[in-house]
Amino acid sequence: MTYQKFYEFGISDAVLGSLSDMGFEEPTPIQKIAIPPALEGRDIVGQAQTGTGKTAAFGIPIIEKGKRGKTPYAFVLVPTRELAVQVAQELNKIGQNKGVLSVPIYGGQSIERQIWSLKKGVDVVVGTPGRVIDHIQRKTLVLKGIKTVVLDEADEMLNMGFIEDIEKILKEIPEERQTMLFSATMPAEIRKIATKYMRDAKNVRVNTADMVVLKIKQVFYEVREEDKIKALTRVLDVEAPSLTLVFCHTKREVDDVSGKLQKMGYYAGAIHGDFTQSHRDEIMGKFKRGDIDILVATDVAARGLDIPDVSHVINYSIPQDPDGYIHRIGRTGRAGKSGIALTFVTPREYRQLRLIERTAKTRIDKARLPTKDEVRRARQEEIVAEIEDVIAERKHTEYLPLAEDLFSKYSQQDIAAAALSMVLGDDEVDDIEERAVAQPTYRSGFVRLFMTIGRKDKIKVGDILKSISAEADIPAKKIGNIALFDTFSFVEVPAELADKVISAINDMVMHGRRVRVQHAKERATKK
Repeated sequence: MTYQKFYEFGISDAVLGSLSDMGFEEPTPIQKIAIPPALEGRDIVGQAQTGTGKTAAFGIPIIEKGKRGKTPYAFVLVPTRELAVQVAQELNKIGQNKGVLSVPIYGGQSIERQIWSLKKGVDVVVGTPGRVIDHIQRKTLVLKGIKTVVLDEADEMLNMGFIEDIEKILKEIPEERQTMLFSATMPAEIRKIATKYMRDAKNVRVNTADMVVLKIKQVFYEVREEDKIKALTRVLDVEAPSLTLVFCHTKREVDDVSGKLQKMGYYAGAIHGDFTQSHRDEIMGKFKRGDIDILVATDVAARGLDIPDVSHVINYSIPQDPDGYIHRIGRTGRAGKSGIALTFVTPREYRQLRLIERTAKTRIDKARLPTKDEVRRARQEEIVAEIEDVIAERKHTEYLPLAEDLFSKYSQQDIAAAALSMVLGDDEVDDIEERAVAQPTYRSGFVRLFMTIGRKDKIKVGDILKSISAEADIPAKKIGNIALFDTFSFVEVPAELADKVISAINDMVMHGRRVRVQHAKERATKK
């Protein structure tokens, strides 16, 4: 049976009233398939990305079945403090008419304040692994009364190295419980957790096509590394997005991009792991209010962010793996709205783009960057719109006498054009060299190295990139395409650095395995 309305789930009027107050009209796809078995007490393995309504998918059953007591009856484990706060807020909204209280506990907040909240009595605890373990060790959080446990964004917790913490926490919770696990992707390690700690779990998932969100327009632009900031400003000027998330690989790149945008007059902010939590909260508040309309971030800093009005996601740096792409673009097109995902691709990243398309089962269309004339027109239209707003709101009346004085000397057209010239300046738009992205062959001046490690060793492109960069002491941007296969990999490096790379990483241990590295041509010759 497919449920089309919330009342068809048989949930109480109190919860239905809360959902109505929250503006929920009908269940999302993941809610339709997850809520009925969850209400029955079944263990759930749910595959759905952020933005599909998965919090309510486990939150509605938790609130509906919950009975208030002296200790928590439900526990939700999440990867980041931002997500802990957001999940707790949504659970409090769902539970407002039943008096069910949810509290977030996470690092970066006073532990004494959290201890006071827990002593006062809570029904649902939403926490991050490190702080939860801290409370368990202090005996300020007792999980013996937990009837339902949720592992939210399990793949993110895996990526952040929390698997051992998850298992340590689960051992503190009674085996007689309901367990729900939600994840955008299902790597082997997550499936092992499900097999080990869940019983007869019901698998529910949103189709991959739905996970990428069909309402998101996906395109890529061919740009050289040195032209990216120019390309970004052209896109921002012509697209005129309402709220934009710009993703970068590194904290240094985030600082560089946000700083350049600010100097050029854009209302941009930045978040990454080096900022304090109070600073991140301040920037996020400004972004949600629209005080800044461009947020530049790393993947880690943006995890768990739920901002419904993001119209554009821009991959300033292409994600290093397909899962990362799915997570990033899922930040737009929320709550049924349309969204736009734009990706800048340099010549050496062409293969990575195609890998993302194949793995995510999506199509990313090539687009042409806005021309210089289109940028000029967009800037001029923005000024005209601002002038019209000033006139409509009568903000200009004190300058009418000055205008009359000028009219006695010059024509209206000359005065208006001169004023526009002062506002727009020379309206120069920087050139961007147009050239096609290289086809999937390795670049001139690069050589291919063969490595005896591959997907079956649970290695990722980012792991190889970091290892080579760190061990050979060369910038990551100098490393070319990395192609992963089941038992081996190919890596492109500048010819003059090839021997240095081989010397640095040959015989090193990666993911518990000793890796051999050699020139790909040498290997082919030996065969």
